[in-house]
Amino acid sequence: MAKQKKALKTLGKKTRRLRERLNVNIYVLPNLLTTANMFCGFFAIIYTIKGQYLVASYAIVAAAVFDLLDGRVARMTNATSQFGAEYDSLSDIVSFGMAPGILLFHWSLQPFGRLGWLAAFFYLACGGLRLARFNVQKKVINVAYFQGLPIPMAAGIVASSVLAFDDLGLNPERSWGLLAMTFLLGFTMVSNFNYRSFKDIDLKESLPFTYLVMGVFLFAIVALHPEVMLFVLFLTYALLGAIFGILKLGKDSRKALIRGPHHDPELDEDIELLDADWDEETPTNTH
Repeated sequence: MAKQKKALKTLGKKTRRLRERLNVNIYVLPNLLTTANMFCGFFAIIYTIKGQYLVASYAIVAAAVFDLLDGRVARMTNATSQFGAEYDSLSDIVSFGMAPGILLFHWSLQPFGRLGWLAAFFYLACGGLRLARFNVQKKVINVAYFQGLPIPMAAGIVASSVLAFDDLGLNPERSWGLLAMTFLLGFTMVSNFNYRSFKDIDLKESLPFTYLVMGVFLFAIVALHPEVMLFVLFLTYALLGAIFGILKLGKDSRKALIRGPHHDPELDEDIELLDADWDEETPTNTH
């Protein structure tokens, strides 16, 4: 009996070791994709230093593709891990924080001197803070929304701005608009503004016909002039989140003023009714 227990215990250990080895092999694929993400970010930095800004921009776009794939592959193969999550964040800070920051400085902000590199660093620092906050809030965040502009989207705006300026023949040097955009991207990344993630949409289920129409419409817009329209769409996404976030802050401030310092929860229903009356009385332009 003792020998049988010992044999079963030994078999259990061997089975556990085999399972661990199989898991390691499965984890290799998503981590390879994460490494490819980091490589593209490093590649973008090297080519930014060389002055080949278009190549650097395309490398950042490629990094975003690998970043999208590594998470999907990890979930599909049931290979998610804390190691993978941390490694992904380290890769993201290189590809979507460091690379776009250096690209912005060399491509446009360098003539501003100290203000230029401070703006680029502000972008990088906010990107790092955005990633750190995301890591500690993974279990409590709403899957349908991002809290703050995602750093890959911010990097996409930077990369697409380079492509758009080159396509339109615009001079990016000492551009106050690009300087303001750099600070805006940093601010929106660390803000509490909600940005739609679209992760709650299950493509395996039937969706309203309007989703298909919107998808075809967006595809047609991008195909019309890819370099410019991608920049316009990405920037619109960032600005809309900021605008709706500011409007929500104003609404919350108005509620706080109505409640006063001694808040009575029973008044919440009355406040909601006041909001409804406010919306009905506010004139709207139908033209």
